[in-house]
Amino acid sequence: MVFASCKEMDGIGNTMQKKAAELERMAEVLVTGEQLRLRLHEGKVVKDRRHHLRTYPNCFVAKELIDWLLEHKEASDRDTAIKIMQKLLDQSIIHHVCDEHKEFKDMKLFYRFRKDDGTFPLDNEAKVFMRGQRIYEKLMMNTETSILATREEEGESFERTLVASELVDWLLAEGEMATREEAEHLGRRLLEHGIMQHVTNKHHFVDGGLLYQFRLNFRRRRRLMELLNERCRTIPESHDSPFCLRKQNPEGSNTSFLSVSPTKEIKMIVGIRRSSMSSSCGSSGYYSSSPTLSSSPPVLCNPKSVLKRQVSPEELQTPGGPYIKKTFTIVGDAVGWGFVVRGSKPCHIQAVDPSGPAAAAGMKVCNTHTHTHIPSHTHTHTHTHTHTLHCQLGVESTDLNNGQGGGRKGEGN
Repeated sequence: MVFASCKEMDGIGNTMQKKAAELERMAEVLVTGEQLRLRLHEGKVVKDRRHHLRTYPNCFVAKELIDWLLEHKEASDRDTAIKIMQKLLDQSIIHHVCDEHKEFKDMKLFYRFRKDDGTFPLDNEAKVFMRGQRIYEKLMMNTETSILATREEEGESFERTLVASELVDWLLAEGEMATREEAEHLGRRLLEHGIMQHVTNKHHFVDGGLLYQFRLNFRRRRRLMELLNERCRTIPESHDSPFCLRKQNPEGSNTSFLSVSPTKEIKMIVGIRRSSMSSSCGSSGYYSSSPTLSSSPPVLCNPKSVLKRQVSPEELQTPGGPYIKKTFTIVGDAVGWGFVVRGSKPCHIQAVDPSGPAAAAGMKVCNTHTHTHIPSHTHTHTHTHTHTLHCQLGVESTDLNNGQGGGRKGEGN
């Protein structure tokens, strides 16, 4: 009976190790894609581009990118470069700007990193990966008081090891977790997701004296050709690599997987209009921004609230109140109205396409985080060939006094 239980545990261990290897592979793709994204931003390959009088922020031309990969010896030929980029497209790291092409083509088509428009899917695996990366970098940065050290277990020496109980203590001291049970559970999740492992790969994570190591080196500079190698890499790694995969800042705020920061801050897109290179992309009108996740650190593509407090519809319309009513008449085009509405109680204008109908009618987004335009009510009517939107906005009076918002009343043609 005892023998059967041991065999069952071994089977579970093998299954867990296989899954951890798969998730480690996924994490490698994420890190490789992020390193490429920042290299392309620094090299000005990713930039705002115009086509047919439309601006497509933070995108690259497929044909130009393939030229860049060949020039930087990241691919041996154009077919290999296409396979590399197709791998990133299949893993939802890049996509066509209008999602009209599921294949990466060696053509003058616009593609974009999902990290740059807030459409990167933050599933459970990605959230654990980001959490593990943050812990890894915090431990690597605190060299003087680091709990990483060379230790021995079963007569063999292992570098950069963690004692499980010391890691639990550290997680509590850093405010990463509230209780030892939660910290131990986090350690188990990191192990199951291929981020950490027992030094001899014999044990799960347990709050005690066993030794563990980071299985994934977030700092290693990846070669894109590794994406085409289905087997896990066996290249020796140096955790002291200068290619630091975390963007450190004094506020201690954490974003998702960021690599070496460019010389200029990369512009993140909150909401942009969806337009095809040759036609409109349908009636949906906008990319959706990434959802706010309470269980994980915020990402840069999640906009901060611009509302100081909740405001009722009655307060918006109260005479003599802090809000002034402005009316806009917007004539929609083939893409949509040209602005993004977010939030509730009340909703607010989050983004306005500078080349769209709303901007032409005078709608603007304030430049501060303390003021916003708040829709009171809207209604539409349809002519033979146009769709017209009538929108009443409650604009904070200080906006108008400071010249920071409001906008003029505009009539569509």
